[in-house]
Amino acid sequence: MGLGYVGCVSSACLAELGHQVLGIDRDTYKINMIQRGQAPFFEPGLAELVKKNVAASKLSAGALTPEALAEADVVLLCVGTPSQANGNIDLSQLRRVCAEIAESIGQRSRPLVVSVRSTVFPGTCESLLETEFAKHSTVQVVSNPEFLREGTAVKDFMEPSLLVVGGTTSEAAQTIAGLYATLPVEASLVSLRTAEMIKYACNAYHAVKIGFANEIGSLALNLGVDAEQVMATMCLDTKLNVSAAYLKPGFAFGGSCLPKDLRALTYRASRLDLQLPLLESVLPSNDAHLRRSIDEVLAMPGRRIGILGLAFKENTDDLRESPVIAIIEYLLGKGREIKVYDPHIQLSDIYGSNLNFVVSSLPHIGKLLVQSLDDLLSSSDVVVIAQKATAEMLEKIKTTRLPSTDLTRLRLVGKT
Repeated sequence: MGLGYVGCVSSACLAELGHQVLGIDRDTYKINMIQRGQAPFFEPGLAELVKKNVAASKLSAGALTPEALAEADVVLLCVGTPSQANGNIDLSQLRRVCAEIAESIGQRSRPLVVSVRSTVFPGTCESLLETEFAKHSTVQVVSNPEFLREGTAVKDFMEPSLLVVGGTTSEAAQTIAGLYATLPVEASLVSLRTAEMIKYACNAYHAVKIGFANEIGSLALNLGVDAEQVMATMCLDTKLNVSAAYLKPGFAFGGSCLPKDLRALTYRASRLDLQLPLLESVLPSNDAHLRRSIDEVLAMPGRRIGILGLAFKENTDDLRESPVIAIIEYLLGKGREIKVYDPHIQLSDIYGSNLNFVVSSLPHIGKLLVQSLDDLLSSSDVVVIAQKATAEMLEKIKTTRLPSTDLTRLRLVGKT
C-alpha cells in the first residue's frame, strides 16, 4: 500500500526475493508505469528490478480490491506520515488506508498480517488494531520500520544493516521476518512499541552525529585545525567512539573530564563568536536527566534512603563532579535520611581536589557513609543503585527485605 520510495522499492525487492507482490496506490501514473515495467521515479537499480519482475509476473500494480485482499497473506503499509505545522505527524493517510482494508476484508477466516513500514509513534500500531481493525479478529498488526536511504534504497534493502520486527503476536512477527529470510541479516524481534521507537532513535542519532561532526568541524576550522583529520582519527577508535559504548540509558555523567571539557569547548567557541547549539545543550541535558532521577527517587515511599555508590562511576574513588553528590544534596534538603555505601570510598583515604570537592558539597559526608552493604540495607527503606553493582551485590539487595516494607524496592539509576 503506497508506491513511493519505500513502497516501490520494497515491492520490487520483495518480488526479486521470490514473493508475489501487488503494488497499490491512488496515483494512476505510478500504477501505469509499473504495469509497463517501468519505475515511476529514478532510484539506482530500481528500473531493472521492476522491468525484470513485471516480465516474470512476480510484480504487478493495481487497486485495492476485496479479491486482492482475499489472496494476500501480508499487507505492507508504506504511506506517508508527513509533519504537521506543530511538528506532530499526520496519520490521516495511514488511518484511511487501514479503514479501506477493514472495509474490503470481508469475512476472512485466515490471518492477515498488516505490517506498518511507515514511521509512526510508539502506540500507533496498537491504536490501529483497537480502532480500524477492532471488528476483525483475523488481522494482526506488525511494525517493520524501513531503513532505506534515497539514492541507495535498493542496496539498503538487499544488504540491510538492521531488520526490526515487532508484532502483536510472535507468529505475526515471524511471518514478516520470514519475508526477508534470504537476506544477509538476522531479524531483531522486539515488542511492538520498541519497533516503532527504534526508527525514531536511529534517525535522531544520525542527526546528532551530523550535527556533532559539523560543530566540531566548525570549531576546528576557527582554531586553524584540520577538521577532517580530527574526525577521521576519532573514528579509528571503534572501542569507545564508533561503537556501542555509552549508548545505554542510565545515570547522568560526571567525573573530572566530560563536564570540564564540554565547558572548555563551549567557552572557547563563545570567545570566537561561534555558536555550537548541540554541544552547548549537552550539560543542560545532563542536568535535566539528573533532575528526572531525583524526582523518581522522591516519588518512592520511605524517608530513609540508602545509596549504593558515591563516585561518578563504579571501580573508582574519584568523586569530582559525581552526580550522586548532587542527588544527596537535594535529598537532604528535602528532609530525607541518607546513608551511602561505596566499596571503594574510605573517607580517611581521600585527599586533594577529591576531598575538597566532596567536603565542600557535603560537609557531613562522614556521618552518611556506612562500612558495608549490610549496614546500608539495614538502615534503608529504599535502595538507590547509583553505579553498576556486582552480581553478588544485586543478589543480596534482591533477597533482603528492607525493614519498613514488605518488598525490597530498587531504583536502578546506574548502568545495570
